[in-house]
Amino acid sequence: MKTNRRKTTQIHVGKVGVGSEFPISVQSMTTTKTRDVEATLTQIYEIASNGADIVRVTCNEVEAAEGLVEITQRSPVPIIADIHFQYKLALAAIEAGVQGLRLNPGNIRKESQIKEVAKAALNAKIPIRIGVNGGSLDKDLLEKYGDSTPEALVESAIKELRYLEDVDFNNIKISVKHSNVPLMIESYRLLAEKVNYPLHLGVTEAGPLPGGLIKSTAGIATLLNEGIGDTIRFSLTTDPIEEAKSGRQLLEYLGLRERNSLDLIACPSCGRAEVDVIKIAEEAQNALNNENIPLQVAVMGCVVNGPGEARSADLGIAAGKNKGHLFIKGEVVKVVDEKEMVTSLLDEAKLIVEEGIEARLAKADKNAAEIAQNDVDDLLNSQGDINNFLKRKKSVVEITSNQDND
Repeated sequence: MKTNRRKTTQIHVGKVGVGSEFPISVQSMTTTKTRDVEATLTQIYEIASNGADIVRVTCNEVEAAEGLVEITQRSPVPIIADIHFQYKLALAAIEAGVQGLRLNPGNIRKESQIKEVAKAALNAKIPIRIGVNGGSLDKDLLEKYGDSTPEALVESAIKELRYLEDVDFNNIKISVKHSNVPLMIESYRLLAEKVNYPLHLGVTEAGPLPGGLIKSTAGIATLLNEGIGDTIRFSLTTDPIEEAKSGRQLLEYLGLRERNSLDLIACPSCGRAEVDVIKIAEEAQNALNNENIPLQVAVMGCVVNGPGEARSADLGIAAGKNKGHLFIKGEVVKVVDEKEMVTSLLDEAKLIVEEGIEARLAKADKNAAEIAQNDVDDLLNSQGDINNFLKRKKSVVEITSNQDND
């Protein structure tokens, strides 16, 4: 299935295209003091290596703006300066060489100052994000609407947008973040009906794990599946590396970015399992992550249903009595000892990355399928067929063969 994305204008943040014609990009933000150039650059490199396409840094003081001169030159990804209250810091950040700005309409409110920044950004040919936030909404709008409603957030964005457009500035993307997931979703839906600029998605102040991750995923994924959203950030109270990882994984799981990281799927385990599925899944995830394996890998607790249920996985292993059935795209290619399950899974994963799936299928053990079927038959004899296939097939035949006497 392919999501039909909302059509937008196209902009560039440095080398990263943002808009409906480009892949959805992942953003995160540093937590270092920007004036500490080396610490900030170290974190930027870590964030970028974990999936972020764009990194935002705060520009809250003159020393931070000075630091941006070197940071922008040495960064592996485009840098956006986050500006609050002081419009002159936005001007300084532009001079420092940033690839984009984020302005908060809730605390830079003077029209003349906003337009001055827009003119400078126009000359520098860099975009501005209108970053509306439910927690820092313009006081006038709070009084008008009584709360940070979707209508209030969107009106704030439109008001700022008009200031920028008045000086012929349209190199714009917009966000209307809220910490309440349903309100965040409704705000973006409403905004998407009114403008055709690219939208930056996020649940602001989502909080620590696991709640912050759940809230961010719920809000962002809902909108992405509706075709709304062109760049995203998971705003988590944790190491920003986790923001980058989570954002990238979400896009991969939704099929919106090509997979370049592990996707481990595993059954939740049940009474039929002959091994500790939870333990093996954790061991496999750690081993595969350490090798940066960019495959979908399955760990299944039952050889009866495992290979079939996970046939779409690139690679997997299903546990039987003291054995593991190693399968590729649902086809059993090797039967290994239970103690070797994780090691065999890792070894085969590396070979698939090097040689490809078809090549590894061609090298399957000739007797693997037969051994695997014998294991399945033994398990069915000892535990019974949970699906009662034979009994049900017999019943179906009897029902369809009976004559209708009416």
